[in-house]
Amino acid sequence: MKLSIAIPVYNFANFIPETLNSIIGQEHGNTVEIVVTDGASTDRTPEVMAEFCSKYPNIIYNRLPQKGGIDRDMASALEATHGEYVWLFSGDDIMHPGSLATILGEIRSGDDIYICKHMECTGWMEPLFEYPVLEPDIPGVFDLSDPVQRLAYFKRAINSEAFFSFCSGLIIRRSTWDRVPLDENFVGSCWAHCARFFSLMPKGLRVNYLGRVLLSRRGENDSFSDKGLVERYKMQVDGFHDIVDAFFGQNSPEAREVRRAIRYEIHPLMTLILKFLCYLHPKIEDKALLDRIVARAYQDPSWECIKVRLKYALIPSWVIRRKHNRECFAYDYPEAYKADQAEKRKVYLGTLQQR
Repeated sequence: MKLSIAIPVYNFANFIPETLNSIIGQEHGNTVEIVVTDGASTDRTPEVMAEFCSKYPNIIYNRLPQKGGIDRDMASALEATHGEYVWLFSGDDIMHPGSLATILGEIRSGDDIYICKHMECTGWMEPLFEYPVLEPDIPGVFDLSDPVQRLAYFKRAINSEAFFSFCSGLIIRRSTWDRVPLDENFVGSCWAHCARFFSLMPKGLRVNYLGRVLLSRRGENDSFSDKGLVERYKMQVDGFHDIVDAFFGQNSPEAREVRRAIRYEIHPLMTLILKFLCYLHPKIEDKALLDRIVARAYQDPSWECIKVRLKYALIPSWVIRRKHNRECFAYDYPEAYKADQAEKRKVYLGTLQQR
């Protein structure tokens, strides 16, 4: 079998039907193996999957005895597949028509990892923008065991997706994945799969950047944000800094480029908005933790980093609120905002059930 699709899920009963239909409904959709690994969901996921499995023999449903967290569940999902290549896919994203045929054609080149782009969407899948990965946005193959090619690739990275953070954008050679085991040092970080690929770089890892949008990502459904936004950004900053420091060293050129890319995600304006949220909701958002992650994200001795650290330290929260009121609006009225989003999602899910 040439290609499998591995989908780890947890309580995605409302979303997995649309995801599966987006795959099954296209060419090769009824022949490619689809493996859904359920991390002991407490919703209707087993019933939903039983219905799909009864209709489509190429869909396999594995229910784990207990929730293992995304790192273990992702590893379990991939290990349950049988394809030469595995497309990791989230149970709430949507595969674009023709994407299966595209990937089946691309993997003939035999590279270790293929990275595609995605369309960023709202929670009810209204398109927003194409999410960037590399600059310039030109397809290419990179041998990351070659220090020159590796640094060139790292310099082109815009954000963490270039470093394998977005699972739905990854198509992986199964034999490459099996070359190293799950690293227990990174279990719980949510980036153990990224650590696996970083560990492979010096030993040989060919990455093929396709530069094509092959799926849509559902926004406003980030399960990693359940403990607050500061904790979510801590996961991003600490996770990738720890990985690159472990495999290349904190003072390496690779580490400097990873830190630059992560600053795209915790950009200067976001540091101020997070500071305001800590002032507004101190029981949810931890100001001391935010101080630490801003210092770590902007640790480099460049003038740009120094300016961000100074602005973050000196601008008081009331100025942030006045200057960036629109960005903070949702958090000024959190209950009303949540109710509005819940109602919109209810309407959206109702339309799915009618299809």
